[in-house]
Amino acid sequence: MIIKTLVDDISNSESFGGEHGLSLYIETERHKILFDTGSSGLFAENAKKMGVDLSKVDLVIISHGHYDHCGGLKTFLGLNSNAKIYISKMALDEFYSDRPNGEKKYIGLDKTLLSCNRFIFVEEKLVIDEELELFSNVKGNRMCPSANDHLLVKIGETYVHDDFAHEQNLIIKENNKIVLIVGCAHKGIINILEHFKISKKSNPSHVIGGFHLFNHSSGVYEDSNVISEIGSYLLGTKAKFYTCHCTGITAYEELKQIMGDNVFYLSTGNEIKI
Repeated sequence: MIIKTLVDDISNSESFGGEHGLSLYIETERHKILFDTGSSGLFAENAKKMGVDLSKVDLVIISHGHYDHCGGLKTFLGLNSNAKIYISKMALDEFYSDRPNGEKKYIGLDKTLLSCNRFIFVEEKLVIDEELELFSNVKGNRMCPSANDHLLVKIGETYVHDDFAHEQNLIIKENNKIVLIVGCAHKGIINILEHFKISKKSNPSHVIGGFHLFNHSSGVYEDSNVISEIGSYLLGTKAKFYTCHCTGITAYEELKQIMGDNVFYLSTGNEIKI
C-alpha cells in the first residue's frame, strides 16, 4: 500500500504547495483512492508533481462535509470522469464556523456539485468490498476536540452544535494489515479507536489522519495534559500513527515525546509504504 500526501497544512519542500486542508492518495492492490480533496485545486497540482494520475482514481472518500476536505471536488470532477464519490448523506447539511468576531462562516460543501450522478450517499456503515469499509456515527465523549464548540450546523433558521455523525472513517484491509484512515477525528481519536476495537475485536495496525488538537480559526492548541493523555492511549494500542493537518505541529511534537517511533507527521509531498 502506497500513501502520498497531496495536501497538508505544511509542505516538506518548496516544490509543493500547502494549505489548510487534507488530501491523501492511496494505492492498494485493488484500488486507487483519493481520500479528501483539500480546500482547493492545489491537491491536483501537487498530484501531478508526485506522479499521481488523478484520472485513474477509481473512488473518492470524503471524510466529512467541511470545505478543507471537499473544497477540491470541482477540480477532481473536471479531471476524472469515472470515480464514484462516497460521502455521508448527513454531510450535505449546512455547516458553519462560529468565528471569534461573531461571524458565522459557511464551511460546507458546494451544493452545485450534487447534480453529478457519481455521488454515493453513505449511511452509518458501508462495506464497499473485501478491502474497503466505511463507518461513521461514532459514540462517546472522551477527549473530543474543544474546537468542536465553535462548529455548527444550521437547521432551518437555528444554529446548533455539530455532533459530527456525518464524519466517516475508512478501513483498508490488505496483506494482514488493517489501516484506519480518519479525516479530522472530530469525534475524538480515542472514541474512534474504541468504536473500531468494539467492531473489529482488535486495534488497527496503522492509523493515518488528523487528530484535531489545534483550532485553526483561533490558533489555540488543546491543553498539554489532554495531549499527553491522548498520546498515552495511542501508544497503548501498539499501532503505528501517521498524523497531519489539524493535529498541529506543536501537538505533534508533544505526541512524539510520548510515542517516539510510533508516531510520524505526514506533510505535503510525503510518501509512505505500508
